[in-house]
Amino acid sequence: MNNSNSNGDTSLMQKEQSESVHRFTERSGDYYSAEFEKIQSSTRLTLSFNIAAALFGPFWGAARNIWGFFWLSTIAMLFALVQLGRGLWGELGADKLAQAARLGSKSQEMAAKAQVALEAGAANAQALLRNSDNLQRAADKATAAANEAAKGAEQLVIWGAVFLIVVMIFQGLIANLVYEKKYCRWRADYSEKNGFSMMNLLLGSAMLAIMLPLMLYRFTATKPVAWLIEFPADKTVFNSASSWLDSAFDAVAIHGSGFFDGITSGIRVLLDGLEVVLVDTPWPVITLVILFMAWRLAGPRVAIFTVAALAYLAFLGYWEKSMATIALLGAAATLCVVVGVPFGILCAKNRTVDSIARPVLDFMQTMPAFVYLIPIIAFFGTGKPPGILATLIFGMPPVVRLTALGIKQVPPSIVEGALAFGCSRRKLLLDVEIPLAMTSILAGINQTILMCLSMVVIASLIGAEGLGTDVLMALQFAAKGQGLLAGLAILFCAMIIDRIVQGCFKPTGRPAD
Repeated sequence: MNNSNSNGDTSLMQKEQSESVHRFTERSGDYYSAEFEKIQSSTRLTLSFNIAAALFGPFWGAARNIWGFFWLSTIAMLFALVQLGRGLWGELGADKLAQAARLGSKSQEMAAKAQVALEAGAANAQALLRNSDNLQRAADKATAAANEAAKGAEQLVIWGAVFLIVVMIFQGLIANLVYEKKYCRWRADYSEKNGFSMMNLLLGSAMLAIMLPLMLYRFTATKPVAWLIEFPADKTVFNSASSWLDSAFDAVAIHGSGFFDGITSGIRVLLDGLEVVLVDTPWPVITLVILFMAWRLAGPRVAIFTVAALAYLAFLGYWEKSMATIALLGAAATLCVVVGVPFGILCAKNRTVDSIARPVLDFMQTMPAFVYLIPIIAFFGTGKPPGILATLIFGMPPVVRLTALGIKQVPPSIVEGALAFGCSRRKLLLDVEIPLAMTSILAGINQTILMCLSMVVIASLIGAEGLGTDVLMALQFAAKGQGLLAGLAILFCAMIIDRIVQGCFKPTGRPAD
């Protein structure tokens, strides 16, 4: 009785599965129902071959709404067909033949001049004959190279055909596996596109009809049309846009000079204060302070490493430049933290601000530093404050992102419990959310400090002095030893700061009560 009930349940499930597959595929439901059942019932990789996908890979992928399969199949088949086209009707070695013809023509011209010189008894007749022979030998070499390239046509046809067959077999082997995965996603989420789409089939066919002839023509024609190789851009558009941007930068710099000078002055005050502390203070005092911080915050091992790193900086003459670099770093990191942490909290609290800030932060992180040095120089000139501003742009995103992430990851139950006990929004932020998010915030500060330090070389391009200047000079004059020593100095500065900052929020054990 139990066996009959079990068999009945199994047959009912199989029937429901078959109906579901029929709704999903719309066409060839019986075939796909059997293949999906075979794939799902096996714990190992199941051998399932789809003849339609093997023969019409891109078209099958487009019709079945599997665009990843469509593009991979299209790329592979285009590569194979291009090799076949090059071998069947591509003029391999045509460029070498043209070169040989040009060299042969020049050789004949030189020989004619040599004959005239011999008849006239000129002194350069023998030199002209030697030049003619050299040109002829070069022409013969080009002809031989063209013949060798032409012999490779048969190999291209063979390899292209073999690769095309391999691609078709591979398409047939993976098609049902890929389609079964799509079916499973459709069962979990009915918004997944299913069925046989004639519109997608026509769209895929149209794209192939455009791509295949262009690819074959581009790689098999001796001299393709110029517009296919290089986009026919109008230089006047570029010149007009460049001139307009120059005028815009100049106008903003002139009208906003007071604002930009105020920012520069504020940064200079902060930087001058740090340089007085780090550069002008006697080196034994600074060394003692750094070693005490390393020992108390990060432990004796970091203190020993700090001694070795500071000795390297001192004995190689990098002490003042290292302290100037750390002053630049301190000013940039301070501004990053002062601006970035509150802004990260705002992003976590306000979705509108977060949606606006996210692409801006992406731009700040992905845009090459050399690009945003241009507006920095246009508005603020050169020197240390502009270098700090460039470093600020590069180093701020980590602290903003990780601060926002830490605030968002505070458990809602804790927030609700604090509000239930009468906690105000201000107390909630200061006494609950920020302490719980402190690990993430400090990790963002640490990353910001290291990213700011990595900008010292680029900032030296606009007059920010320090260790970056030595690296820049080494690059300009190919001074390998100088560049390596200065790079190690930057590395040691980064490692000292990283270890001390990590020690600030490393959990320390307490003795048991």
